[in-house]
Amino acid sequence: MKVGIIGATGYGGLELIRFLHNHKEIEQIELFTSSEEGTIFSAKFPHLLDVSDEPLKKIDYDTLEKFDVVFASTPSGVSSSLFPPLLHKGPKLIDLSGDFRLKDTASYERWYKKTAAPQDAIDASVYGLTEWNEANIADAALIANPGCYPTAVLLSLLPLIKEKLIDPSFLVIDAKSGVSGAGNKPSQTTHFSETNENISIYKINEHQHIPEIEQAIKMFAGVETKISFNTHLVPMTRGILATSYAQVAPGVTQAQLVNCLRETYANNPFVRVIEHASSIGTNRVKGSNYCDVYVQLDERTNRATIIGVIDNLVKGAAGQAIQNMNVQMKLPQTAGLQVVPLFI
Repeated sequence: MKVGIIGATGYGGLELIRFLHNHKEIEQIELFTSSEEGTIFSAKFPHLLDVSDEPLKKIDYDTLEKFDVVFASTPSGVSSSLFPPLLHKGPKLIDLSGDFRLKDTASYERWYKKTAAPQDAIDASVYGLTEWNEANIADAALIANPGCYPTAVLLSLLPLIKEKLIDPSFLVIDAKSGVSGAGNKPSQTTHFSETNENISIYKINEHQHIPEIEQAIKMFAGVETKISFNTHLVPMTRGILATSYAQVAPGVTQAQLVNCLRETYANNPFVRVIEHASSIGTNRVKGSNYCDVYVQLDERTNRATIIGVIDNLVKGAAGQAIQNMNVQMKLPQTAGLQVVPLFI
């Protein structure tokens, strides 16, 4: 296959290159940019010297229409205008930003503070939570890749909500992310001296992933709910750990909670149900497309603590995008993604 990447100079784009370079079905990768045309990619990123010594190309729709797949790894508000002219013109489209995730344009503009994509493109998009939407992804022309936080939250919560084992009316979600989630543009809040030896909360009760999580819960579990969701920045590069708290339905046991997760993901290669709390952590999935999930019932309060852990740049971005591409192209989901986590 021949693939194009728009926005290859971001962290998500770099991870797309890393995995696609080792994908046996990919024979050509072309890199496009809207701001750094002519830059030799390996000069900007020397670790890719043997992978890409070609200059970044100007975005050209006639060229892009000839690709099998085009990825957009751009900031929100960019692919909303980049992708619509390519829709139904040939290539499968996979957007890693948030521009096509929310079906309601007013909601997008409220939470993202940007102009929404055209409604017909939004209507054509399919939400790319692979383990829950595989059938629709397979025939999609445009995939809205989920956000990193929603991926960790939804994969851990959805089975328990759908099977009515927890009460969805009051969900409290506490999530923590490494600094790479903010992208590679320097800012005061991501400066080393600001993040080192520090943990901070940001976007209190107003993170743009709130409506995405609520929309997906309704989509896949058939439940309308309003969540309490807050995010924290921790002094590490990669990883997300999302901890959710929920009241358990009367009579539900620890075994039922664990079995629900196991049965849901029995045939999903990238979701691992972890048995012991000491075995779950961001370095267990670092550099890989795995999502580890864990649940523990507190019998004293009859509440469950539910944990989802991912690498935000892989399962939360590039890895899940490639997993979706594999589904679109009728390939094994694991194609190009079978790597052991880095751990250290």
